[in-house]
Amino acid sequence: MSELALNLDCRGADDFRLRLDESLPLSGVTAIYGASGSGKTTLLECIAGLRRGDAGSRIHFAGEAWQDGARHLPPWQRRVGYVFQDARLFPHLDVAGNLDFGRRRRGGHEGLEPERVSRWLGLDTLLHRRPDTLSAGQQQRVAIARALLSAPRLMLLDEPLANLDGASRQQCLDSLRRVIAATGIPMIYVSHDIEEVSQFADRMLVLEAGRVRDRGPMLELSSRIDTRLAHEEQAAAILRANVVGHDEAFGLSELAVDGGRLWVNRLPGEAGAARRIRVPARDVSVCRSRPEDSSILNILPVTVAEIEATGETRVLLRLALGEQYLLARITRKSAAALELAVGDTIYAQIKSAALLSDIA
Repeated sequence: MSELALNLDCRGADDFRLRLDESLPLSGVTAIYGASGSGKTTLLECIAGLRRGDAGSRIHFAGEAWQDGARHLPPWQRRVGYVFQDARLFPHLDVAGNLDFGRRRRGGHEGLEPERVSRWLGLDTLLHRRPDTLSAGQQQRVAIARALLSAPRLMLLDEPLANLDGASRQQCLDSLRRVIAATGIPMIYVSHDIEEVSQFADRMLVLEAGRVRDRGPMLELSSRIDTRLAHEEQAAAILRANVVGHDEAFGLSELAVDGGRLWVNRLPGEAGAARRIRVPARDVSVCRSRPEDSSILNILPVTVAEIEATGETRVLLRLALGEQYLLARITRKSAAALELAVGDTIYAQIKSAALLSDIA
């Protein structure tokens, strides 16, 4: 049974209570998303064994009881790699010493080679430096490497990029994608930043006030209009695409998606490379006929699949693009002027600058 089965009832401070009954596959990356106070960290602490659920709570990992009635397996026997918001490195050890601490926690289990992990996370030139000489991003990469070297069966990451600036955050994300692709270790990744988890999560649980509000595959969940995600200001659909080629003269890349082609800022990767594209709903406009003279390069035929009012002034559209979907947020006045109805074939205009691209 390759799943993490969770049946939790866990009380916290100020009458907070986390209650959920979920089964998560032990593959890929599961994102736990929600606002502060929704129960994300409480959930990770229960999985790691740092917090015990109330009587009746159950946690089973691949059929092994981590918590079941009176049974509560201690954290060090669960073989979980935990990465916190702050790196929590040992200040008296250099980077190599911190990594060796992780390796020595394997308890005889076979694990990853330190040299490979250092290479994935870009630590080769940092091994003899102390933590207080490292940037916040470098410290987090060391913390991730240390957790990986402990031979974990499961990685738990609790907003590991929350304290990083843009460049450091992207560098850590790039490193994490290499780790995900190379190791196959299942990960549960907590974040309140939807753009962050959109880049690599396979599935998502959305928590709100200690309950699961929404769940599902990342790409499917992002393009539905009946979720909390769709009603956030940063709502965006995620598309799978493949690189067709590059226009070096204009610094653009051409991508193939269901129903057409998209131009985005120049991407790395050869023709055929799979990409994941995040298209914000606020940056999609619609029109009845295809514009002949427009500065917008990305104009795609779509079908109106759903229409939902999101307040007094705005409407959210779910637009079918082949087998995938876009979201568009427009004014009610515009929707009325266009006389939009479900089933209509129209055109979606997408600004190239609005497309946030990453490896699928």
